[in-house]
Amino acid sequence: MSYEPPTPPANLPTEIVNTLNESDPEQLREVVSYAEALAEHKEREARLEEEADDADVEERPDDLPDDVPAKATITIKEINDNRYYYWQWREGDSVTSKYKGPVNPDE
Repeated sequence: MSYEPPTPPANLPTEIVNTLNESDPEQLREVVSYAEALAEHKEREARLEEEADDADVEERPDDLPDDVPAKATITIKEINDNRYYYWQWREGDSVTSKYKGPVNPDE
């Protein structure tokens, strides 16, 4: 009686199939365990990233202008003894600022 080896998935790269075919049963079981743990890790990372993206949208301040990214923070700058709020965020290597208003609305 002859047994045929299983057929690998069509989308699995040839190098991986060849490596698996050369592995002993113990190594194959370790590969299964590692592959399942890695798949769970990647799914969890994707889920956390999606939740973070959703949180960014939910946490966008109402007074944030459309042309200011949600990651912007508010800073205070003093100019000629007057204090002003500015939205500030990083774009690559530079920091971008946009005027928000005076610290004291009476100014």
